Amino acid sequence: MAKRATENVPAWLRTSAGWSWRLIALTAAVALVFWATVQVQLVFVAVFLGLVFASVLNPVADFYGKVMPRPLATALAILSAFLVLGGLITYVVASVAGQWEQLAGQFDTGVQQILQYLESGPFGLSVTVDQINEWIDQGRQWLTDNADSLVSQAAQSAGSVFEGFAVFALAIFCTVFFVASGGKMWHWFLGQIPEQHRNRWQAAAGAGWYSFSGYARGTVIIAFVDGVLAFVLLTILGVPLAAPLAVLVFIGAFIPLIGAPLAMIIAAVVALAANGIVTALIVTIGIALIGQLEGHVLQPLIMGKQVALHPLVIGLGVTAGTVLAGILGAIIAVPLMAVAWTVFSTLRGDRPHPELEDEPPGPRERPLAVAPVVDRPRADAAPGDHGPADRPEETPDK
Repeated sequence: MAKRATENVPAWLRTSAGWSWRLIALTAAVALVFWATVQVQLVFVAVFLGLVFASVLNPVADFYGKVMPRPLATALAILSAFLVLGGLITYVVASVAGQWEQLAGQFDTGVQQILQYLESGPFGLSVTVDQINEWIDQGRQWLTDNADSLVSQAAQSAGSVFEGFAVFALAIFCTVFFVASGGKMWHWFLGQIPEQHRNRWQAAAGAGWYSFSGYARGTVIIAFVDGVLAFVLLTILGVPLAAPLAVLVFIGAFIPLIGAPLAMIIAAVVALAANGIVTALIVTIGIALIGQLEGHVLQPLIMGKQVALHPLVIGLGVTAGTVLAGILGAIIAVPLMAVAWTVFSTLRGDRPHPELEDEPPGPRERPLAVAPVVDRPRADAAPGDHGPADRPEETPDK
């Protein structure tokens, strides 16, 4: 009876049923991973930031490590990063303090010009000073009526700030170990895996780190170039607070799709209020051109094929990340997708990064401080003599 019932089921239905339960199991596994990540979100963010910092600081530590022990090189690399960031923040604060009074007067003049243009321009809008004063009074009244709610929200924000400092401190703590002894940590982890599977794990981890570190370092370099170009443009045009606006452009480069347009809008509004409509248009066009330079020249030149994702995939991923986790999701969506696709391609037997196969990584180009390629001793080698890293097996593991 069982055999006859099986024979009566169409082949397409059996195939569809097989794919269906596999997709259900896969969806449940992915949902479980997301649920577990949300439960330890602060730890996940700290580890993610630690890996980002490690990918940027590892080349610096390698450079210092040529003349000093690795722990000292790690400490000096982190200290160098703090000095650079501290100097940048000090310069921005000094620029804001020195130009604030001038900007306030220019902003007031710019607001009056905008009101005159709205009233007499082609839009036919009628906005008077009395109406603006009325709106201000309404805003004050709203603040008075909602003072208790605002105080409670401020207390919650203070807690969020404390959590942010805790996450940053944990990220620095992770960075120290990732940079100083990430290779040893990965060797220990690899030792817990059955020997017949280690080659695939080492290949997948090396390729995944190659994509992740390439994206992280490339984003930092591109953001720095964008900030410098924006600073030069704003300085030439005489826009006040050029340094803080350039830093805003630098920060916006880390948020895919939406960061750069937001920075451009803010810079254009400041230029409009301070120097007029012509300067604002030039700032808008200039920053837009910087974005085109980034997308068509800098990213292919710096990142190359390390992040080989279609723009449609990036757009959908950033949107999904924003819906799930806000700005944080938008920031981490692209590197996570790049790593996931690279690891999947490597485990499937593809070679998403042939350069890792053609040229064995040397001491200055090893793919990963956290997950380096592991050398295996050759059969004919003397004890303690290790040859180059084996390539992943072409046939699936049995």
